[in-house]
Amino acid sequence: MCLYLLRREYGAAVANGIARDMVVPPHRDGGQAQYVAAPVPADCDGERLAEVLGWAREHLHLPLTVEVLAGRALMSQRSFARRFAAATGSTPHAWVLSQRLHRAEELLETAALSIEEVARQVGFGTAATLREQFVKRRGVPPRDYRKAFAS
Repeated sequence: MCLYLLRREYGAAVANGIARDMVVPPHRDGGQAQYVAAPVPADCDGERLAEVLGWAREHLHLPLTVEVLAGRALMSQRSFARRFAAATGSTPHAWVLSQRLHRAEELLETAALSIEEVARQVGFGTAATLREQFVKRRGVPPRDYRKAFAS
């Protein structure tokens, strides 16, 4: 009931943020997965790595391979992968995928873009790829997510 009141008084974005903090969806329609925002830690090992992560978040539409990210960090791929895992607790590929999904969630919640356009903007290329990853990692298709969380 509190989330309903927050949604009514302050809007969907505020209610969704609080629901995520509470690790519950803003409203239950039955069988819905839980959603938790998982940003990258701010205290990454080294300023260079933090800058690369920031750059990557702003350029999710580009192909973000270990080679590209390591080049931006001015490190070898092996050193980059090792430092990246130590700083974030995940591989570069897994981190990029989670960032793309997180950004897709934001766009689905706040923008009136087509699923195809959301997929393009976050680097999945096609709506089919976005749907596949979304269902695999979030348990629901993007359209159902939008219905549950859209502003």
